[in-house]
Amino acid sequence: MAQVNIRIDDDLKNRVDALFDELGLNMTTAFNMFVRQTLRQGGIPFEITTKTDPFYSEANMRVLRASIADMDAGRGIVRKSLEELETMENE
Repeated sequence: MAQVNIRIDDDLKNRVDALFDELGLNMTTAFNMFVRQTLRQGGIPFEITTKTDPFYSEANMRVLRASIADMDAGRGIVRKSLEELETMENE
């Protein structure tokens, strides 16, 4: 059996070890899963991109921070009917 040695940031390793443990895996099993999926798919088994999730855009983060501030100030409960929500969606 071959052995592979990799270098990884200590914090990153600790975080991923905790996640794998939660999933009932260890680093070796997770790495083997990654390698097998790479072979099955003929490439990296996930998209590699410089694009970020639009959820985390600065504009959306401003809206979310404002919403949190409103909630903290007790101004967060707004009730809308399904019709009102559908109208907002279509605008």
